[in-house]
Amino acid sequence: MSSRPTLPPPPPPVEIRTWPDREAMLADRAFILGALVRMHLGPARLGVLVMWAGLAAFGWLLVGSGLVMFEQASADFFSGIAGLLTLLLGVGALIPAVILVSLHLARDREIRALLVEWGALDRDPERDRKLRLPGMSLVWLLLSFVLAAGGLALCVIGPASARPGDDTYGMVALIMGLGMVAWLTGLIGAVKALAHRRWVLRVLAAPAPDRLTPDPLTPAGGRSASSGPRPPGSGTPSPRSGR
Repeated sequence: MSSRPTLPPPPPPVEIRTWPDREAMLADRAFILGALVRMHLGPARLGVLVMWAGLAAFGWLLVGSGLVMFEQASADFFSGIAGLLTLLLGVGALIPAVILVSLHLARDREIRALLVEWGALDRDPERDRKLRLPGMSLVWLLLSFVLAAGGLALCVIGPASARPGDDTYGMVALIMGLGMVAWLTGLIGAVKALAHRRWVLRVLAAPAPDRLTPDPLTPAGGRSASSGPRPPGSGTPSPRSGR
């Protein structure tokens, strides 16, 4: 069973919103946006991404080592057997890492869509200030830059420094594969940090909605959505009867 927190639903349509007033809507908005920001850019997400990248690097390390052993199989039969086993172990570690990173990216797309939808409900500068996370964004960006730069250096230096007769193709593939894992991990982290910054500028720092337009809590008929029957599952809970 997955321990990942469940994503909140998108904001309810205007016709069925049941917040009693704007302050209640802003409180729900701040709570959900805070949870979404932690899911997208929190320290735990950074640790999970590094863990999956480490699993991918370990898998490719085994794959590259297996390729090196295969190249030595002509002189030693047992090297071919060991290379095959190492290659299978590497593929067994590499495939789950690729699947987990793909799920990570798909979930990030869903989180970013929810951030835009909930952030567009209204503006709340006081609560929104806590969602900007400039320090955490900078940490993501700096670590991503270091990983990406180191990965690109391995991809370039590995083949360039290979000496014919001394370095095998398997060793070059091993170095380039590790560099590619580091580069892709850095790229994913940089995209997340820049996407959060863009969301802050386009949603949180954007001008407030025009107050001359109909109130988002009031349907087109002019009657407050909170004055009619409150369907379950949207907005804040209905007050108890008898109050």
